Amino acid sequence: MKTLSIDIETFSSCSLQKSGVYRYVEAPDFEILLFGYSVNAGPVKVIDLACGEKIPDDVLDALTDETVIKSAFNAAFERICLSEYLKRMGRSLDPFHDNHPLSTELAPYLNPDSWRCSMIWAATMGLPLSLEGVGAVLGLEKQKLTEGKELIKLFCQPCIPTKTNNGRTRNRPEDEPVKWAAFKRYNVRDVETEMSIQERLQKFPVPDFIWDEYHIDQEINDRGVRIDLPLVRQAIDMDTRSRTELTKAMKRLTELDNPNSVQQMKQWLSDNGMETDSLGKKVVAELIKGAPPELQRVLILRQQLAKSSVKKYQSMVNAVCADGRARGMFQFYGSRTGRWAGRLIQMQNLPQNHLPDLAEARSLVRAGDYDSVEMLYEDVPDTLSQLIRTAFIPKDGNKFIVSDFSAIEARVIAWLAGEAWRQEVFAKGGDIYCASASQMFKVPVEKHGINGHLRQKGKIAELALGYGGSVGALKAMGAIEMGLTEDELPPLVEAWRQSNPHIVMLWWDVDHAAMEAVKYHSTVKTHGILFSYRSGMLFITLPSGRSLAYVKPKIGTNKFGGECITFEGTGGTKKWERLDTYGPKLVENIVQATSRDILCYAMKTLRCCSIVMHIHDELVIEADPRMSLDAVCEQMGRTPPWADGLLLRADGYETEFYKKD
Repeated sequence: MKTLSIDIETFSSCSLQKSGVYRYVEAPDFEILLFGYSVNAGPVKVIDLACGEKIPDDVLDALTDETVIKSAFNAAFERICLSEYLKRMGRSLDPFHDNHPLSTELAPYLNPDSWRCSMIWAATMGLPLSLEGVGAVLGLEKQKLTEGKELIKLFCQPCIPTKTNNGRTRNRPEDEPVKWAAFKRYNVRDVETEMSIQERLQKFPVPDFIWDEYHIDQEINDRGVRIDLPLVRQAIDMDTRSRTELTKAMKRLTELDNPNSVQQMKQWLSDNGMETDSLGKKVVAELIKGAPPELQRVLILRQQLAKSSVKKYQSMVNAVCADGRARGMFQFYGSRTGRWAGRLIQMQNLPQNHLPDLAEARSLVRAGDYDSVEMLYEDVPDTLSQLIRTAFIPKDGNKFIVSDFSAIEARVIAWLAGEAWRQEVFAKGGDIYCASASQMFKVPVEKHGINGHLRQKGKIAELALGYGGSVGALKAMGAIEMGLTEDELPPLVEAWRQSNPHIVMLWWDVDHAAMEAVKYHSTVKTHGILFSYRSGMLFITLPSGRSLAYVKPKIGTNKFGGECITFEGTGGTKKWERLDTYGPKLVENIVQATSRDILCYAMKTLRCCSIVMHIHDELVIEADPRMSLDAVCEQMGRTPPWADGLLLRADGYETEFYKKD
C-alpha cells in the first residue's frame, strides 16, 4: 500500500462549528459512522462502522505507517477523528510501535508528516476552501452530492425529541434505512471527488517545502495553548453582570423598552435633538464628542454595551479541551497569499491592551472582584476586552517568549523595490515612521524630539500609501480623526510618492509584467519575481520559490476605463466571482506573501521550540525558564538564504501571560 484516500462521517453531541475538531472528538458519544477509502487510487469502499462492520487490519496499520501517504479534503479532521478512534480501540499512535514513554507522550494525535490535504492543495491554486466549491470551479465529472448537508444534519448531529420520532435524540441507520443508503453513496462520492481533485491538479504539485510548513502548522494546532479557565469564567460572569447593569441604566435614562434596539435608540436620539443614520462604533464615538451631557451619558453606555470582543471568552470555553488547552485555532493557507486565517477564537484580531497595571486588573477579574474592577477602571467591558490576551498562559513552570518582526512589510517592500534610503534606515536601526516623515518634509524628525509631531503623519502615510493608496486610503486609516485636514491629504500622498520613487516604480513594473504574461501567455521577470501564464492560470513565483495562483486571468477594463487584469476568486461576499487587480494590489499580495514566507522560515528555525501561537508576524513560544529571549530573537531575525540583502530584526519579551507589549 502506497496511498490511502479517506473520507469519514462522524457523530458527536459537541458542535464542530463552535468547538473545533479537537474538542468534538472528546465527547463521550463521538463515533465514526462511515469510513470511505481508496487504496492506491483503486475503487472506493465504505466500511459501515455504525452497523458493526470493521476497518481491515491492513488499513488500520496504514494509518500509523509513515511510508503510506494518507490524503483527505481538510485532512486535519480525518486525522484527529481517527486518532481518537484508534486510541479508543487501544491502538498506539506511536509510529515506532516501541511503547517508549517519549514516543507515547508525544503522540496524542497521529503524526501529520505522512498526511496530505487536498483542500490545502486547492488553496495553493487559488481555489475555494470547500469540496463543493472546488468541484464546481474545476468542473469535475464526479462532484460532491448536494443532499449531503441534509444527511449530515440527520445522522451526524443530535435531534430534538418529538412524538413523531418517538422521543429519540439522534437518528440511527435503522431509523432511516433509505436515507442511510443514500448517506453511504454520499460518503463514496466524497472520496471520489477528493481523488478527482488530486488527478486534476497533478500538473501543479505542492512543493515538499510547503507540505513541511503544513506539518509544522499541524504540530502547532495539535500542541494547542493553555487557557486560564478561572479567569475566563470570571470574565464571562462579570460581563453578564455589567451588561445587565448597563441596560438598567440605559432604561432608566431613556425610558425605552429595549435600549439595545438600534431603531428605538435612533428615534430616542432624534426626539432629543440628535439625528443619526447609524449607531456604528465609529459614529457613536464621533457623536459623543459633540453631544450635550445627558445624551453623552447614554451614548457612552451604548458604546460600552457594544463591546463584542468579550465573546471571545465564550469561544475559549467552547474550544478548550479536557487538558485545559485550546487547539485548532489556525487555518493553514487561509488566504490567497498563503497567510493563516483564524479559527474558533480568531487569534488574528485580538483586542489590544493599554492598561498600565495589566497584571493587577487581571488578578482582580480572576478573583471575581467586580466592585473593585468597576471602581478602579469604570468601563468594565473595555477592561475585560483588554484582558482577553492574558487568558492565554504557559503550562506550569514555563514562561512565554514572544518574538516578532520589526516593520516586516516595510522592510520587504524596500528590499524588493531597492529603495536605498529605507534600507539605510533599517541598517542603522532607525524608526521608519520618523525617517519617512523626514524624507517627505525635508526636516529632521525624532520620536518625542525635534519635529516629533510629524512622525504621526509619516506613520499614517506608511500604512496607507505603500500599495497605491491615495486620499481615500488615508481617510480609511483614520487620518482625519488623527488631526489631519482634508487639504493636507493630497500633498501628503504626493510627498510620499516623491520620496519613494523606486516603490512607485515597483508597482508599475509588476503591473506591466503581469499584463505581459496574461496577454501573451508568456513568462516575464522583474525585481526577482517571475510572472508566468500556464494552463489558464497566472502564477507569481516569489523569491522563496513559492507561487501565488490566479484562476482564469484575462485582460479586462477597470472602472476608469483602463486595462486591468481580471481573474476568478472568492470576493467580499464570499461568493466565487470575477475580480480585478492591478500593479499596486499585486505588490501588496507579493509583500504579504513574502512576509509570510519569512515567518515560515522562522518557524522552521525554531521548530524544536514549543511554538503555541503565531499572530501576524509574531511567534509565541512556551519556554523552559532557562531559554534565552535573545537567542530566540536572534534565530527569528535570521535572513532566509533566498532573501540576500534583506535586513530583518526581531524583538521580543518574556511574560507569564500573553499580552501586547
